[in-house]
Amino acid sequence: MRIVVHTGAHFTDDERLIKCLLNNKEDFSQLGVAVPGPGKYRTLLKESFAAMEAAPPGEDARDVLVDAILDDETADRMILSNQHFFGSPRFAIGDAGFYPLAAQRMRHFVELFRGDHIEMFVALCNPATFVPSVLGKASRKSRADLLKRVPPATLRWSEMVGRIREDLPDLPITVWCNEDSPLIWPELMRLMAGLPAGTKVKGGFDLLRDIMSQEGMTRFRAYLAEHPNLTDKQKRRVMIAFLDKFAIPEQMEAELDLPGWTEDLVEELTALYDEDVLRIKRIKGVKLIAV
Repeated sequence: MRIVVHTGAHFTDDERLIKCLLNNKEDFSQLGVAVPGPGKYRTLLKESFAAMEAAPPGEDARDVLVDAILDDETADRMILSNQHFFGSPRFAIGDAGFYPLAAQRMRHFVELFRGDHIEMFVALCNPATFVPSVLGKASRKSRADLLKRVPPATLRWSEMVGRIREDLPDLPITVWCNEDSPLIWPELMRLMAGLPAGTKVKGGFDLLRDIMSQEGMTRFRAYLAEHPNLTDKQKRRVMIAFLDKFAIPEQMEAELDLPGWTEDLVEELTALYDEDVLRIKRIKGVKLIAV
């Protein structure tokens, strides 16, 4: 079986991805793609990871998990999603950088489902917005201590991906920038489901609708109806053109509410993030969905 696991990151899609996938559940099922409800597996996997700290999984652990997750459904591909896969938000940043438990959790997952073909999908996020989100509920002292130990300018997503790649050199990894999600949403769902390019999916433009005016969406859909054979790349160009004219300004700006977070720091972190994404693109075995 092919098992696709979407591992976050936190504060990227706010569970929109799994909800869109579940909206396609019946259509995907007819193609041999299972999208189980998250309530069926998130706790099971968390408990399994905890148990693996003490002992390796039993020989029948994989079959027991698959039976419990699929609940009599048969499938060639299974899509799982959990933004807490690498831990809760308080484990999102540590002395080792982003998600110190990422490699360990992926090792456990691959060991649990040994014999299956595992693919990992993860959204990246500009540290200028990700760090304030992660630390938003932390106490002032905890926040100050962490930022002193781990200055934001030292954080690199490529280091997290590199740790996973070092431990699991054969694991296919697909990444994308959360900032690009509205433009690649349908392509992302198709990739996770293993569907050919151009296959229609429900909710493919849900995120675009959040940031574009109603008039813009009406005109955009009319344009697509008049040009039904556009490739994904061409559709992205059309989306960008419509956003230039019909974007909702307040929906395009992220709120930054962290003491000491200046515009200069945001610009610095954004430039470093852009460089880091290019670095990730060069890592062997990593697919970057870019606009």
